[in-house]
Amino acid sequence: MNDSKIKSRQQWQLLLVEDENLARKNLEHILKKEGYICISTDKGTRALELLQSREFDLVLTDLKLKTVDGMQILQKSKSLYPQTEVIMITGYATVDSAVAAMREGAYFYLSKPYQLEEVRTVVREALIKRELTLENRRLKEGLNRSRSPAAIVGKSRLMEEVLKRLRQVAPTESNVLILGESGTGKELVARAIHSLSPRAANQFVAFNCGSFSEELMANELFGHEKSAYTGATSQKKGLLETADQGTVFLDEIGDMPQSMQIKLLRVIQEKELLRVGGVTPLPVDLRFIAATHRDLKKEVDAGRFRQDLYYRLNVISVSLPPLVERAGDIPLLANHFLARKIDELQKDIREIDPQAMELLGAYSWPGNVRELENVIERAVALANREIIKPEFLPEHIRNLSIETYRRHFSKLPTLEEQEIEYIRWILKKCEGNKTKAAQIMGIDRVSLWRKMKRYGLEEDS
Repeated sequence: MNDSKIKSRQQWQLLLVEDENLARKNLEHILKKEGYICISTDKGTRALELLQSREFDLVLTDLKLKTVDGMQILQKSKSLYPQTEVIMITGYATVDSAVAAMREGAYFYLSKPYQLEEVRTVVREALIKRELTLENRRLKEGLNRSRSPAAIVGKSRLMEEVLKRLRQVAPTESNVLILGESGTGKELVARAIHSLSPRAANQFVAFNCGSFSEELMANELFGHEKSAYTGATSQKKGLLETADQGTVFLDEIGDMPQSMQIKLLRVIQEKELLRVGGVTPLPVDLRFIAATHRDLKKEVDAGRFRQDLYYRLNVISVSLPPLVERAGDIPLLANHFLARKIDELQKDIREIDPQAMELLGAYSWPGNVRELENVIERAVALANREIIKPEFLPEHIRNLSIETYRRHFSKLPTLEEQEIEYIRWILKKCEGNKTKAAQIMGIDRVSLWRKMKRYGLEEDS
């Protein structure tokens, strides 16, 4: 890269720290002659004050200074401005001091007496490196700002707020708790956060805490050592270990048994884990995103969820609105799912009939986005023409004039109360067929059984 492609030299801000008057004046003369703006001082304390007040593009500092030495200036500069390059200068060149300076982030190490052309070359190359680093950062930031999580469909005000929140949350390392009813797209949001984060190039691992027994959960999350239990014929890495440097998404965290909550808390606090049957802790670097449809604060108050784990996970929260509150997004979502299902099922379908779309917009969607996707998939599978007509929609959507799920409560219902009502309603429509009910709700049969047991609904079926 030639000089014309980087910032004009008249704009470069250099800080020179040298306590030998003649050496400082000579070097300052050289740098200003090259066209750089050069501020010089003979005191390390003054250099620290200057660094505290402004950012420089390049710092040149003598290693041996009174009171505050060059290593302290290097460390301060790097802590305040990681992209600012630092060149160390000394008449006491040793291998140890050179290694120490480079380890702390120095760009180059000049030994006195230095050649003037060497100074010019090293300064120019350090500034080019800084410009490339800054340009790369600008490009990445611009990409992140312009990039919308493509899989998240919605133009409603509520979804715009969610997307804005995602862009704020994603670049941080904080753990995130996603709240919302079943089927609102919590995993989709978790994946979007990961894709927009500094961990995007590493693993994203999703785990549903409501689908496994305690023993299987421990084995899946933590892995096991050989002979840890009968049948463990070889060592196995768990999901947490395989996700090292990446993101772990724990769905339905409210269903996690308390004994597992303790183990998870240790991983978050200590940044290490133990395989089942293991004795040596393994270090892990993970970001956790948890999701639940439950009121976790209520679960904490009831003693079913650990308060310390709740605060560890709920550093930042993202709330997803139910589909009924973002009805304007239904046509967008319906057409999005239509395009996907046409491709998956290899059907020649062009559009959704306006009357069918009107019915979709009028329905209250207790199963949220997941239920809408299931309805569109069913319609595409059944359709024998180029347009999705009302006749291809489920009967309970076609008969909206006489049936609706969302009832008028005398008080605002909790998420738990809504879920209980929803499960009862779906089971009634499926005449007690749990397999069919689970399919409609978009969960597996084991998860449905666990929910029914938790809410005491077995006798209703």
